[in-house]
Amino acid sequence: MGAAVVDLRHYVRDIPDFPKPGILFKDITPLLSSPVAFAASIDQFAQKFQGRGINLIAAAEARGFIFGAPLAIQMNVGFVPIRKPGKLPHATIAVAYQLEYGVDRLEVHTDAFLPGQRVLLIDDVLATGGTMRACADLVESTGATVVAAAFLLELGFLGGRAKLEPREVVSLISY
Repeated sequence: MGAAVVDLRHYVRDIPDFPKPGILFKDITPLLSSPVAFAASIDQFAQKFQGRGINLIAAAEARGFIFGAPLAIQMNVGFVPIRKPGKLPHATIAVAYQLEYGVDRLEVHTDAFLPGQRVLLIDDVLATGGTMRACADLVESTGATVVAAAFLLELGFLGGRAKLEPREVVSLISY
């Protein structure tokens, strides 16, 4: 557990003017390429959620999978992928959600969650909160409970946390 004292901010690189001028992009690939930092991020998530009665960890594709799958293994719980339409082979349920320009959909297998199960949602970045709100709505539509929404980093100035209220939001790094 010594990896948990790693300051994860040192592994986030600023990329100015990406994807367009005026944007300061927070690049997490240095963290992912460091086994020490990546393991520390998973350890920090696990420490925050141990003993919370979590049955499953769920994440939207694709970057949420990067953190969700290893965290599920570490916490000895199942992992549920929440996918874009047409990617899952079994019967699905879906939720539509608003994007800046248009609408998107997320799907999950009909048998992914059971009523009463306690689910931790996870993703790499909390920006505007739209995708995670859709994930939470999808999970809760099955009768399962969202324990919290967890993120490696949060861009607080974009107000995404408000879209997730009244659910608990946990971010390892906040800007």
